[in-house]
Amino acid sequence: MTWLTFRQFRAQAIAALAALAVLAVAYGTTGSHLVHLYNASGMRGCGNRPVCLSRASTFIDAMKADQFYPALFFVGIVILVILPAIIGAFWGAPLVARELETGTYRLAWNQDVTRTRWMAIKLAEVGLAAIAISGLLSLLFSWWAGPINAAGGFPNNFSQFVRMTPLMFASQGIVPAAWAALAFVLGVVAGILVRRTIAAMAITIVVVALLQILWPHFVRPHLLTPDRATAPITAVSLNSMLVSNHNAVTVAINQPGTAHLPGAWVVGDKSVTPSGRQFFLPGTPASICAKGSAQQCQDWIASHHLTQVVDYLPASSFWPLQWIEAGLLLVFAAGLGAVATWRIRRLLT
Repeated sequence: MTWLTFRQFRAQAIAALAALAVLAVAYGTTGSHLVHLYNASGMRGCGNRPVCLSRASTFIDAMKADQFYPALFFVGIVILVILPAIIGAFWGAPLVARELETGTYRLAWNQDVTRTRWMAIKLAEVGLAAIAISGLLSLLFSWWAGPINAAGGFPNNFSQFVRMTPLMFASQGIVPAAWAALAFVLGVVAGILVRRTIAAMAITIVVVALLQILWPHFVRPHLLTPDRATAPITAVSLNSMLVSNHNAVTVAINQPGTAHLPGAWVVGDKSVTPSGRQFFLPGTPASICAKGSAQQCQDWIASHHLTQVVDYLPASSFWPLQWIEAGLLLVFAAGLGAVATWRIRRLLT
């Protein structure tokens, strides 16, 4: 049974190993030069001194001077974020659906192998392969991106890619391997339920994508208790003022006059009045912010003596949060595996 499962899975395994080998060469051959750029900038052992900010900027500029490094950075993120859906759709969904669709399960179930053992071997062999491939790729990318993480992340025109932010968090450490395990078992369950390979693949991709979108917003922020930082909102900090669609006023972090939280993931940010209520701009056309200049609006806001209140998970929370999330995902995967096995045992032939 073990050998049969391997023969059925060997094409996917060979393709995955080939892709991993190509990426290992790309990241392995460029990682040493990235470390050299990091050391040459004076970042090694710099700590949190003010001069480290300029040295980090020097390193990032040197790294971005060669477009190959930013390309590798974003390619690694994209691959590791979409890899669970690919594994779930192409490894998990066909695993049982193909057997049910073609009727080949009848031969296997009429041998000495019980349904439970048949299912357990398939889940174990392919599931462990999914965890291994995702884990190795994640560790490779985490090693390669280590200097970028140590320098405070990768800045671009839209945001700062620091290790704690959702996309970076899902593409480093051990979490990608756990997501791959969950996506694989989701694909298996979808295949058992719909008994059609193509339909199961499509369902798996949609479900995994939805989970990956919803998880950072509704689950991950609650896995650890966030810290809280406060800072008075002054005329200087209002230069980085942001206004939401609901007229809520906030100011950016890590800017002059604002809360300084390097490497943190902000899960809540609001401006409150001295009475503790969240501050909103008046939505009337006659308000000073609607008819006055930007400077007049900022001066009016500053006169309210607001306080910036930021809830955040610090950079030091990366590994505790990784272990908690990975453990939770693996528990869900094990539960779905048990459901798949239970369903196979009661499936009418």
